Amino acid sequence: MSDVFRSGFIALIGRPNVGKSTLLNRILQQKISIVSDKAQTTRDKIMGVYTQPDFQMVFVDTPGIHKPRHKLGEKMRKEALDALNEVDAVLFMVAADERFGPGTQYILDRLQTLTIPVYLAINKIDQITPEKLLPLIDGYRQKFNFTEIVPISARDGYQVDTLLDVLRDHLPEGPQYYPEDMVTDRPERNIMAELIREKILHMTRDEVPHAIGVEMEEIAQRKNGKWYVRAVIYVERDSQKRIIIGKNGALLRAIGAESRADIEKLMNGSVYLDLWVKVAPDWRNKDRMLKELGYE
Repeated sequence: MSDVFRSGFIALIGRPNVGKSTLLNRILQQKISIVSDKAQTTRDKIMGVYTQPDFQMVFVDTPGIHKPRHKLGEKMRKEALDALNEVDAVLFMVAADERFGPGTQYILDRLQTLTIPVYLAINKIDQITPEKLLPLIDGYRQKFNFTEIVPISARDGYQVDTLLDVLRDHLPEGPQYYPEDMVTDRPERNIMAELIREKILHMTRDEVPHAIGVEMEEIAQRKNGKWYVRAVIYVERDSQKRIIIGKNGALLRAIGAESRADIEKLMNGSVYLDLWVKVAPDWRNKDRMLKELGYE
């Protein structure tokens, strides 16, 4: 093993729902970023630290870059683009089963201004036939001078180790920025809120998921060692509140049961989860609400 230690910050950039969070969870072998099939699942920057004896990669998972329709969307796009100025390299992710469009071109135009290495990970290659892969790679080579292009399947883990090898080989010499047992800088209360939101994303459809915000009101350990966790689920309309609660409270109980299971893994102990649903009209356009929910 070389005596040289390498380290660097790597931004994960891409359109919504291309698999950035799935890849980060796969690399870290730990769930720090929620995943769903809904676009705009990731709403803020999430740092994931991957440490090995001779290197440390600090990944910055960013919200999917999209055309914003409210203040929350504007903040999400700004967070993603600002990350490009704070890192040593960029890992641009695209989905193999999605057509190249203006949204992808918009990101490539932003990347053209950078002087740092830019890698391309073509994800979801299990969704296309092998004969379509080489033309896809050639097409992206013609659009941008990527440092390397690696086809992967983040869900299955295919070629993720190859991608890590490529990134490691180009890392600069540097210090170990974080302790080797540190995986993320996210506070536990933020992870809890996101785990609850993930269950809602999985269990609801149409416009409801994007109107959801989760605030952790109380996290306390009782004398018996059991954790008491109270959270408020914010929606924008009464109709959305009724959907979240469900008939006779059935959906809210299901959300609570699945969320509690994940939170108990996080806290390594028994949890009593107390969920409430409140209506906050147009909260995604209100600075005070965005601040309270952590989207500053």
